[in-house]
Amino acid sequence: MHDLPVTVRLLDPPLHEFVPHDQKGQQEMADVMGVDVKIIKQKVEDLSEFNPMLGHRGCRLGNTYPEITEMQTRAIIEAALNLKKKGVNAHPEIMIPLTGTYEEMKMQEDIVRATIAKIFEERNDTIEHLVGTMIEIPRAALIADKIAESAEFFSFGTNDLTQMGFGYSRDDAGKFLPIYIEKGILKHDPFEVLDQEGIGQLVEMACVKGRKTRPGIKLGICGEHGGEPSSVEFCHRTGLDYVSCSPYRVPIARLAAAQATLR
Repeated sequence: MHDLPVTVRLLDPPLHEFVPHDQKGQQEMADVMGVDVKIIKQKVEDLSEFNPMLGHRGCRLGNTYPEITEMQTRAIIEAALNLKKKGVNAHPEIMIPLTGTYEEMKMQEDIVRATIAKIFEERNDTIEHLVGTMIEIPRAALIADKIAESAEFFSFGTNDLTQMGFGYSRDDAGKFLPIYIEKGILKHDPFEVLDQEGIGQLVEMACVKGRKTRPGIKLGICGEHGGEPSSVEFCHRTGLDYVSCSPYRVPIARLAAAQATLR
């Protein structure tokens, strides 16, 4: 990735996904930590959530446990500085997930920047970097002008934006979406083809508001929509700078982007 930007999203999942839920795993963890297995079981229970998708994850995790954000920031920036010593020009872009309010974003930005300043002082060296956010909560799109005061770039997480905008669980919608499409309630699966009428309106609004506050803000889309031709064309019309998708969709995304440019 020499001379290329590398966007790293900070921890998105809730903490309960990182702890063992079976007896054997909990016993192993207790042995390694030198504590009674009852303590591990209690901690697993404490971390469990009824609806983790909307729970203690993303920037909420980093703001309640700042050391998690500090740890990740240190790992990213120290790695980039290590590469610089080897002659590799790295451009880390740290992305804060699940921002819904300006205050959430600002608190995370302050933690990230304070940690970076500390590392630069320790290493007596610096490196170019950006701090931005993923716009995946509808409220963030509505107040994008405010969030752009803190964020240097937006990456639209259209998977979650679709999930929260429609109120459809991405994991469970397969039970009724085929019927909805068959009956003409929906033209396409909104998790495969971006809903330009509704969710697209949120993206367009956030782009306009973000640019109003920060004219040079970097804008992109992240998710499976980034590899779907009609969605890529929409991104081009909206003026996004890039699309990000899973590796197997990259050839389709490149072709769709080229076609959109020609049109």
